[in-house]
Amino acid sequence: MVMKLPYLGSCLFLVFFSLVSIVASGSGKGLPILSFDEGYNQLFGDDNLVIHRDGKAVHLFLNERTGSGFVSQDLYLHGYFSASIKLPADYTAGVVVAFYMSNGDMFEKNHDEIDFEFLGNIRGKNWRIQTNIYGNGSTSAGREERYNLWFDPADDFHHYTILWTASHIIFYVDNIPIREFKRTAEMGGDFPSKPMSLYATIWDGSDWATNGGKYRVNYKYAPYVAEFSDLVLHGCAVDPIEFSSKRCDGTQSLEQLTTSITPSQRSKMDSFRRKHMTYSYCYDQTRYKVAPPECVINPREAERLKKFDPVTFGGGRRHHGKRHHHMRASRSEADSI
Repeated sequence: MVMKLPYLGSCLFLVFFSLVSIVASGSGKGLPILSFDEGYNQLFGDDNLVIHRDGKAVHLFLNERTGSGFVSQDLYLHGYFSASIKLPADYTAGVVVAFYMSNGDMFEKNHDEIDFEFLGNIRGKNWRIQTNIYGNGSTSAGREERYNLWFDPADDFHHYTILWTASHIIFYVDNIPIREFKRTAEMGGDFPSKPMSLYATIWDGSDWATNGGKYRVNYKYAPYVAEFSDLVLHGCAVDPIEFSSKRCDGTQSLEQLTTSITPSQRSKMDSFRRKHMTYSYCYDQTRYKVAPPECVINPREAERLKKFDPVTFGGGRRHHGKRHHHMRASRSEADSI
């Protein structure tokens, strides 16, 4: 049974206008950073979750015994959710760090989800980043994209943001938009539209995360530690039982909000995707004979991905032993993104 949400009135109005200025700037500067106790609860992991800096930073550990994670105390319907994250270093194959929104514990058959997933790798290979969007239980459809980064996310903290409105979802890395997902009529109910909690986890994804499970977590290098700080929860909190307005943060002026990415932001996003995107479901011809209806096909993206992987994106044949080598982007590329 699909639960219908009551009209949240002034709550959504305030959040909408608060998100306007955030979308326009691509930055959460000025938004309050919560301590762990103010906004989150431990999800699992016992003493594998450690709080630092007077509650303003959290370390999540993965060892042979367990991973760990935390979850927001409130459910949110739309908002701006961000964290500075430093990933584990060295050999990280099979390790998955996730920063995401979900309501799977409440809607087992028709849940919504918006994900950042960080996928570890063997020594000498970079972490990869994946974004996922599932609405109304549409996990079988798959709306994944995968990218390389222009920096090593294990060297230092970098900022990752999910912006979710009634019509848009935008993923940011260091305030650079890397993916914009627009709601369309053709999607039907497959756009995330029910209140969700925010999660952060580290766990063992050996069965699939690195080359389809070829490389597994090597606990000789444990514990693996993911560090989180600068935690921002800015949105409309709703009651988990009634799904009515519980608290709406309208402190940030949203009168400047625009639901589109600025020309400067779009230029940076296009540059990022041209240089670093390695997979997009919209171009996956092995999964879809016809691209899903919400996809807007960019001929340049299609051609680049086809050359990158002709089997997945062009229907060609992969020659045995053929390998694609990609030079690691230097840190200076960030200036041109």
